[in-house]
Amino acid sequence: MTNHGAPATASHPARPKVLAIVLAGGEGKRLMPLTRDRAKPAVPFGGAYRLVDYALSNVVNSGYLRVVVLTQYKSHSLDKHVTQTWRMSTMLGNYVAPVPAQQRVGKHWYLGSGDAIYQSLNLIRDEQPDIVVVVGADHVYRMDFSQMVDSHISSGAACTVAAIRQPIGLADQFGVIDVKPEQPGQIRDFLEKPTDPVGLPDSPGEVLASMGNYVFDAAALVDILTRDAAAEGSRHDMGGDIVPAFVARDEASVYDYKDNDVPGSTERDRGYWRDVGTMSSYYAAHMDLVAPLPEFNLYNMDWPIYTSYGPLPPAKLVKGISGATVSTYNAILSPGVVVSGGEVNNSVLSPRCYVEAEAEVSNSVLLNGVRIGPGAIVRNAIVDKNVVIPAGAQIGVDLEADRARGFMVEDGLTVLAKDQECPG
Repeated sequence: MTNHGAPATASHPARPKVLAIVLAGGEGKRLMPLTRDRAKPAVPFGGAYRLVDYALSNVVNSGYLRVVVLTQYKSHSLDKHVTQTWRMSTMLGNYVAPVPAQQRVGKHWYLGSGDAIYQSLNLIRDEQPDIVVVVGADHVYRMDFSQMVDSHISSGAACTVAAIRQPIGLADQFGVIDVKPEQPGQIRDFLEKPTDPVGLPDSPGEVLASMGNYVFDAAALVDILTRDAAAEGSRHDMGGDIVPAFVARDEASVYDYKDNDVPGSTERDRGYWRDVGTMSSYYAAHMDLVAPLPEFNLYNMDWPIYTSYGPLPPAKLVKGISGATVSTYNAILSPGVVVSGGEVNNSVLSPRCYVEAEAEVSNSVLLNGVRIGPGAIVRNAIVDKNVVIPAGAQIGVDLEADRARGFMVEDGLTVLAKDQECPG
């Protein structure tokens, strides 16, 4: 495709025109009941944010300001959040646009992540980019995609896959990238959850796991997607079908995440990446945030995570009416949170949560608008939006009692669904 980037000069070579596509149609079955009423990328994470904010922040911080978000499953809250929050300068032609499944090529919804892009090829044809950056919307990390695009262009490949190093013993949990020993930047094979992988040439105890982020030459991507759409037996999946098609052509390279240097990162949080697709991983990633030296630092203002939480006041810590004092440590308190004589430890509280006198919240994640009544105890729990814990109630103290009350109990966690009633 024709290069429509900035004009070239002797000191400033032409920049490629880039379109970013965020795949945000995921159902997130393993995060039920948090995904009962919302798509996985719309699930709140880290207090004031939603998962999609991490992907979008990485894209715009990388300098890519023309972005489409492909949605499908229970997308209302996701569409609303993207539309209200992610507003770019229209004068400069920039945008973040949610695009629902439109059945442009037939009377069916998206058949896979590759098919989602195939059904949305009109977006690529309209924008006429040179490069297409494709990212998932359900991981927590920081990444400068411009560095990956530079690596992609230098490699001469038509497809580049971002990968993170993982212990070889965990290879059966990932899509694994097998590289050429003589050319470790080139992909020899793309293996889906292999049981007998080969370690890396420079680190035999590690493998490269796909992060679900890709860079493509736009024309090559359109060609492969069109061929895949007509292929019988294809799952139309980016990792399972589209990338292997590029590998078969010997046109696929790998980008090692360890080489990505994000401004403001430290030795402790550099290289952080978490797939929060299960309740236990979602919880563990929250606990990473509240550590005194967090593994993922929300306070890196050189590479901010953007969102909007509305016209809410700052968090407030006050004595209770009875004079009960507040005790809080290792906690994230979002705007609109009030702790009135309660105790909050090792926990993340989303906007508008209220903790009343002599209540205890520990090792827990509270989503928007949760109210903890006087003297209630919430431990090792994830409590979804608008739940009210009555005075004196106990959550996460007796797991069998939690099950008997209809709460979900998994991996030692008690999970309450959005608007779920909680008996006293």
